[in-house]
Amino acid sequence: MEKPEKNQERETQEEEVSATPGSGERLVREVKRRTRRRYLSEEKIRVVLEGFRKEIPVSDLCRKEGIPTPVYYSWLKDFMEGGKRQLQGDTLRNATDKEVRGLKRENERIKEFLAELALENRILKKTLKA
Repeated sequence: MEKPEKNQERETQEEEVSATPGSGERLVREVKRRTRRRYLSEEKIRVVLEGFRKEIPVSDLCRKEGIPTPVYYSWLKDFMEGGKRQLQGDTLRNATDKEVRGLKRENERIKEFLAELALENRILKKTLKA
């Protein structure tokens, strides 16, 4: 029976954090980092709107959703700021393809014009020095 090579053994084993003095905090941070849940924007909006309904207290909502209360209030603040910016008209809009093509053409014309002016300027400087 063949022995598995050391590289194969390492590939099958999960990465372990060695137990050295003070490594407990590092281990806890690593576990939290690896198990941290990423919420989609739709999920955040759903939770914030559920909090708006006031059917259950925010602390119970957060416990039900598995999020810390300060995270909920952070989402709420972001949600309110986004709405405020939208109502004030501070948001950027996406340009259409036609607008982008027009701006690119205008940019090219300006670059050509600038190049011509730079060339004329250089010629004038050379004639004045002579």
